[in-house]
Amino acid sequence: MNISMELLRDFSSVGAGASRAFSYPFTRKTKQRQLSFVYLIRTSYSFKSCSATLSLTAEVEEKPKFDVDKAALVARELRKSFNSGRTTNYDWRMSQLKSIEKMLEEKENDITEALYKDLSKPGLEAFVAEISQVKSSCKKALKELSRWMIPEKVKTSLTTYPSSAEIVSEPLGVVLVISTWNFPFLLSLDPVIGAISAGNAVVLKPSEIAPATSLLLSNLVEEYLDKSAIRVVEGSVDETTALLEQKWDKILYTGSARVGRIVMAAAAKHLTPVILELGGKCPAVVDSNINLQVAVRRIIYGKWACNNGQACIGVDYIITTKDFAPKLIDALRYELEQFFGKDPMESKDISRIVSSSHFARLAMLMDDDLVSDKIVLGGQRDANQLKIAPTILLDVPEDAQIMQEEIFGPLMPILTVEKVEDSFKIIQSKPKPLAAYLFTNDEQLKKNFVQNISSGGMLINDTILHVATDGLPFGGVGESGMGSYHGKFSFDAFSHKKAVLYRSFDADASIRYPPYTTQKQRLLKAVINGDIVSIILALIGW
Repeated sequence: MNISMELLRDFSSVGAGASRAFSYPFTRKTKQRQLSFVYLIRTSYSFKSCSATLSLTAEVEEKPKFDVDKAALVARELRKSFNSGRTTNYDWRMSQLKSIEKMLEEKENDITEALYKDLSKPGLEAFVAEISQVKSSCKKALKELSRWMIPEKVKTSLTTYPSSAEIVSEPLGVVLVISTWNFPFLLSLDPVIGAISAGNAVVLKPSEIAPATSLLLSNLVEEYLDKSAIRVVEGSVDETTALLEQKWDKILYTGSARVGRIVMAAAAKHLTPVILELGGKCPAVVDSNINLQVAVRRIIYGKWACNNGQACIGVDYIITTKDFAPKLIDALRYELEQFFGKDPMESKDISRIVSSSHFARLAMLMDDDLVSDKIVLGGQRDANQLKIAPTILLDVPEDAQIMQEEIFGPLMPILTVEKVEDSFKIIQSKPKPLAAYLFTNDEQLKKNFVQNISSGGMLINDTILHVATDGLPFGGVGESGMGSYHGKFSFDAFSHKKAVLYRSFDADASIRYPPYTTQKQRLLKAVINGDIVSIILALIGW
């Protein structure tokens, strides 16, 4: 398998034109050269179209190449630091967490600015959805770390008496975190906090599709954290490929299912465990016996006010009854205007689409002959500004492309059914989503939804807030991913749970050793079965 080409094909489909700077300082200009298509999409936003091979005169900035050898060197240096015991120390873990906390306080404006450059993310959304969440994770770890590190006592059995036992959480070693672009700050540092809390050395690979945030993370980690144990590697396909060639003790990847398969295949060569945070089509089932205004506002918040639909846990599509659909659409129309004004294309409170290629993909979904006449609200777009208005489509065919893939944008199909319970079959016919939402006051419907719909997470009568609850794990199931993190689950995700049994040299029963006489066999079976009466009878020879 050519990992580099597979990654390139996936990255280019979502705007790999954002590929750019690495973390190395020097540059130089080169003479005229042949620039291939692959090279162009890796290096610049400025080329809008390319033929297979173009001959240009260009001032190209060359960076020191981060290849397999450099990746191996980074891995060796971090493993040396880990093997020294540096990262396993409680004081070191606390110092790094406190440094992250300090960084968040001192660099909040810089973080907000970077997120705006990458996604036009509104300042308040950047704080609520990213900065505050990282702060919360950091504070939780600082408060609970000493308790998390205490070995968990467990009961022992009669067969090991006298003894004691415990489960010790030990760090895995050197871990790799490959982040994504839609919440580039949160989804980079949240897992890093868990890895540090568990006592690991960490390599973070941010997404090159959010270049401002990637560069900022590289600079901040170098400024605030211990670079002998925590590194950032910037770059695109080549850098990710070089990293995946190395032996890690765990890999956490956030992104598409297609690249997730590549990451998992690369990890399998080293028997490296993985956490895959992927996505899917997250449904929202809307019953008619609800507070419609509250429900609609929460749906809008979980779709368009959440990175303009570019969120793995955002509402992908709605299912409601045929009779209730007109009322629901009217309510959505009214509340969208309250949120973003009469012309949402002019709103400062909604993010832009991340890249031109991602914009083109969304436009293609809208222009599909099967759905182009299904738009009942919105549909405006501006390719120059990379903006698409909140768009609602009614009764799109299930075989349309928009219903075959994760939308990851501001388009919202509404499917209608005769009875709200019929929605279950639609959801069950698709791969298991990362999140599923239900709006209802019917207690039996809530119970049936929880019991019959499989998803990474679930929320009743709201959207996306379950990921802000640090007592709940965040993770997928099936096509939407494997493994989870958040709060204590992050600590556990990057820890090995080591089983330890303690015994003394006393009470060394001879029945466990040969020769196995009839009396020994009777007594040993009685002990293993925990049958006190049989033990007594065996001891007295009956």
